Amino acid sequence: MKKRVLAILFALVLMVGVVAACADDTPAAPAPAPAADAPAADAPAADTPAADPPPAAAAGGTMRGIFITQDLSNASQAFSAKLFEELMGDFDAEIIIAGGDVADNIASIERAIADGLDVIFTNPNDTESVIPALERAREAGIIVGLFSHEPPEDMIDTFPYDFFAGSDDALGGIQAGEFVSQNFPNGANFVEVGGQAGHIAAIKRNEGFREGIAANIVELDSKFVPGPWPAAEARSIMEDFIVMYGDEIDIVWCHWDNGASGVIEAVLASDLDIADIFIIGVDGNSVGYQQVKDGVQALSVGQSFRGMALKSLELARTIFDGGSIATKMNWVPLDMVTIDTLDDFPWPEW
Repeated sequence: MKKRVLAILFALVLMVGVVAACADDTPAAPAPAPAADAPAADAPAADTPAADPPPAAAAGGTMRGIFITQDLSNASQAFSAKLFEELMGDFDAEIIIAGGDVADNIASIERAIADGLDVIFTNPNDTESVIPALERAREAGIIVGLFSHEPPEDMIDTFPYDFFAGSDDALGGIQAGEFVSQNFPNGANFVEVGGQAGHIAAIKRNEGFREGIAANIVELDSKFVPGPWPAAEARSIMEDFIVMYGDEIDIVWCHWDNGASGVIEAVLASDLDIADIFIIGVDGNSVGYQQVKDGVQALSVGQSFRGMALKSLELARTIFDGGSIATKMNWVPLDMVTIDTLDDFPWPEW
């Protein structure tokens, strides 16, 4: 009898040990951030159709990821982070947010690898600096999506990423250049207040504008800001241009709408007449829209960050569930916002 009791007790101990071991081997999932009801989405990119998120999300379970971007003092990146938090629930995803400088970007990628996340969405400060870390992430089986930050043209096939979703910055520059040429058929002079030096978006906007302008649109000068797209540095550059060129300036090609705010402040503080200067910005944020409405900015080349976030989540979800995507490069359409078209677009949320 004693032997039978001891055998039963021994079996019970083994069962408890097995249960405890199984519990210890199961990694704890991070608590999901609260998701707000997502407002109506912008039109998806024309080259790949939008997926139906809820059924797709059910296929592979919860997708754990991180959005790694530039300093969150950058309004477009703060808004993009907010969009990921709002929209992730529609894709059964848990997304954490990490902003900062180049070193922070690399550290966040390493953190994603250590935590065994499923996907990295990133708009890094510097493309080349993150390559080794992203290579390690992909070797670890992590899906890598570039958000609003396309790979270098000579690395489209070799850069360590699974997809890109964003605006065609070169096309935005071309369209801005064509717009200028249409409005100045007899020629004019321009200065360029460029975005963050070395950033792929700034490089593409610089090149695209020169491709779009007519031969009689003449460059006086061009300078890029050293930091992550601050309006104060754009104002400083414009103040220098005003001192050097004065009323020779007809057009200001500024790479971002908040930078255009700095340009406008510099002009208003000078002896120049704001009505005589044709100022163009990029982004399509509420600041740009308001400046167009006020008549101090001629054009805002609008990006749809909501469209980018939706496309990024859709593509990542498809890959996570074992599906295939039509193309790595996914373009989200641009809006040409002028005083005549302002009412054709919804007022931006950022």
